[in-house]
Amino acid sequence: MSSARHRAICRLLAEETVSTQADLVGLLADQQMPVTQATVSRDLHELGAFKERGTDGSVRYRIGTASSSSGADTGLARAFEEHVVRITPTNGLVVVTTLPGAAQVVGRAIDEAGVSGVAGTVAGDDTVLVVAGHGVEGDDVADRLETAGGSR
Repeated sequence: MSSARHRAICRLLAEETVSTQADLVGLLADQQMPVTQATVSRDLHELGAFKERGTDGSVRYRIGTASSSSGADTGLARAFEEHVVRITPTNGLVVVTTLPGAAQVVGRAIDEAGVSGVAGTVAGDDTVLVVAGHGVEGDDVADRLETAGGSR
């Protein structure tokens, strides 16, 4: 149950502004996942969530990485370990298939990790399209993603 709840939490934090654990408890209850605040607290810790202050002063929970590069590497490895199903290179693109609802988390982790040769990402529900930079082949980017993500 916790992996389904973890996926739901990742999706909610990517899609909603969640400022408190009580807000998250309510959102999970709306999805027929009743949990206590203590369970949500434990889940947030396990997922490596942190609070971030926006430019408007609002505070929200985020899953991903802090600003340090070692944190970015850890966040990418965690995102790949928990959410990535398959990595498929094609010409200057890489298609990363994820568990349902996890593509935004994985795309963000790739962006924040600063993987060499990645120009950017576009995330849907269960697919991340990774665009290779000028002159970089998709195979090379796929290899770098696998290495940075903990080699699947």
